[in-house]
Amino acid sequence: MASIKEEEEDDEASTPSSPTTLYKDPDDGRQRFLLELEFVQCLANPTYIHYLAQNRYFEDEAFIGYLKYLQYWQQPEYLKFIMYPHCLFFLELLQNANFRNAMAHPGNKELAHRQQFYFWKNYRSNRLKHIMPRPLPEPVVAPPASAPPQPPVQPVPPAPATTIAVTAPPAPAPSPMQYAMPHGSALAKNDMRSSGVERRKRKKEG
Repeated sequence: MASIKEEEEDDEASTPSSPTTLYKDPDDGRQRFLLELEFVQCLANPTYIHYLAQNRYFEDEAFIGYLKYLQYWQQPEYLKFIMYPHCLFFLELLQNANFRNAMAHPGNKELAHRQQFYFWKNYRSNRLKHIMPRPLPEPVVAPPASAPPQPPVQPVPPAPATTIAVTAPPAPAPSPMQYAMPHGSALAKNDMRSSGVERRKRKKEG
């Protein structure tokens, strides 16, 4: 019985004792929080992801596990600290082995960077299309009734040239005054003398 108790005591002494306290950061995890926040936001840069792939970080199982651990940044209580939300998009893509292998190629890195630029360029205008109220459709105005087509206007032919005969004006009618005895004519003097001679002859005869 004594030997059995001694063996049990030896087994207990050989087994490591379970830790009674967990590790606690001296600054309550502030330094760790800042380091992980900085690393996660670096993933928003396709060139940095290309650098990690070129240096074979994605072949390390411990690093792959670290990327899975960093997914807690997608939770609302941590999401508010993210300034570059594209990093969470790339963090989700990095969970796929095909994407990790593809980012080792420079062409794929340039493609991801170009698509990211187009997103930044068009995101505001595309979002405003869904946010801004759309104008009401304008009422459709019925087109006015078209008048019946009028026959084409025929050009008026020019009038033929006519010659007008110009006649001489009629001769004026002779005035009766033309036949009156002109003043101081010799005929009038002869009449007056003859009448005076006749009167004298009558007196003598009488």
